[in-house]
This record gives sequence, C-alpha cells and structure tokens, in this order.
Amino acid sequence: MIPDQLTQGQYDTVYNLLSLVIAAQLFTALYLLVVQPRVLPRYRQALVVSATVCGIAAYHYFRIFDSFREAFVTDAVGGRGIYTQAPGASFNEGYRYVDWLLTVPLLLVELVVVLALAKKLQASLLLRLVPASAAMIILGYPGEISGDDGIRNIFGLLSTIPFLYILYVLFVELTRSLERQPAAVRTTVARLRILLFATWGVYPIAYLLPLLGLDGADAWVGKQAGYSIADILAKALYGLLIYRIARLKSFADDPGFAAAEEAHDRPAEEVEAAQR
Repeated sequence: MIPDQLTQGQYDTVYNLLSLVIAAQLFTALYLLVVQPRVLPRYRQALVVSATVCGIAAYHYFRIFDSFREAFVTDAVGGRGIYTQAPGASFNEGYRYVDWLLTVPLLLVELVVVLALAKKLQASLLLRLVPASAAMIILGYPGEISGDDGIRNIFGLLSTIPFLYILYVLFVELTRSLERQPAAVRTTVARLRILLFATWGVYPIAYLLPLLGLDGADAWVGKQAGYSIADILAKALYGLLIYRIARLKSFADDPGFAAAEEAHDRPAEEVEAAQR
C-alpha cells in the first residue's frame, strides 16, 4: 500500500533513486546504439533490442518520476519537511508493470538473438520464453494493486509458475545449445543467467513484503529501492553483457575483424611504433 506520508529522508531516497535509474537507462541506450560498428552486422540486432529495452525503461521511469512528484507534496518552505499524498493524486505503480510487460520479453529476445542459434532452435526458444514472460508480468499485476492478502497470494503463486518455467528453459534447455559457443561466450552467458535470476528475485521479495508483515513508509521506500536497483542491473548491466557477448562472437567468427578491432583499441603510440 502507498503510505500517507513520507519523511524528507524517505522522499529524497526515492527521488534520487528514480533519477539514477533514468540516467542509467538513457545513457546505456545511447551507448549501445553508438557502439554498433564494434560488432559484426549479424549481432547488431541484439544491441538494437537491448538499446530499445533501456529506452523503454527510461521513458517509463520519467513517468514514474513525475507520478511520484505529483503524488507527494509538502507545505514546508523550501520543500523541506513531511511529504503527504496530494489530494486527488496517487502514485501510479502501473507504469512499472507496463514497462516490465514490454521489456522482460525483450530481455529474453536479446539473449537468444545474440547467440545466433539455428533458426529452428531460436524460434522454438522464443515461442516459449516470450509468452511465459508476458504471463508472469500480467499475472503479478492484480496482486500488486490489491490490498487483500488472499488475492495477493493467489496471483503471486500464479505468476511464479511461468517464472519457474523460464528458469527451466534458461538453465536446462538453453544449456544444451551452448556446446558450440566459444568458451568465453559460455562463461558470459552463465553470468548473464545468474544476473537475471538474482535481479528477478528482487521483484517477488518486494512483492511479498506486505505478506511478511512489513508495511508502512519504510517498506514502501524499500520496495521502490529494490525495484529501481534491480531494473538497473537487469536492463543496463544486462545490455552491457549482451554487448560483450556480441563482441566475443564477432571476434570468434571473423579473425580479420578481431585484428582490426584490437588495432583500434591499442594506444596510438603502440600503433605508430609498429608501423616504423
């Protein structure tokens, strides 16, 4: 439940975290678009999808930020004091779920696309992962907005079913298709799956806080902090790992491209010395 009031410290915590997420998502999206020439063309689609994910997140965090500022106001001079809910205004948690409904399936698309698997296998994985991820988000929303613990329990349990299925596909089904990937790619994919598992685990913990007897302003601020930090890790950091996989696979596929990129990354002094 949204608290009736926030202290100055609680308000500043949420305000600053939302600002941090906007910056992280926005500039990661720009970076992923700028570095496209640093990978082979066949892997650039994955970077476009990753930049799209961060762009969608940045947009929705702008909306969340505005909703937060409109929902909590203070009469204190200079804006320093207790913040209470503004009459007729309410913090809109739905923006997060719209964001997740769009970005969570795309996160899984990024991973499958960047691995450049056989088209039949790629299509099979996407046909299972994308609907399951959408179902996970859709089933979680009714419980999120409900103040009834029974309804929250039911929809929390229902949304866990597709979540477990996604983990099965990522950790069992996908592993079988990684045998022909370069060793460095397999290692990075393993880290990426663990990152998804760890960050996605934050969401159900935050979701369950009211059921654990934790309520009030501190619990609400903790939930917003958890969601925000998890979104940075699960989207911005995840996108940078996708870029690393694309680089590794580009180097493995084309030694000439790898040599050109290594020369590009070498300090100018070394290049000049090699040309003498």
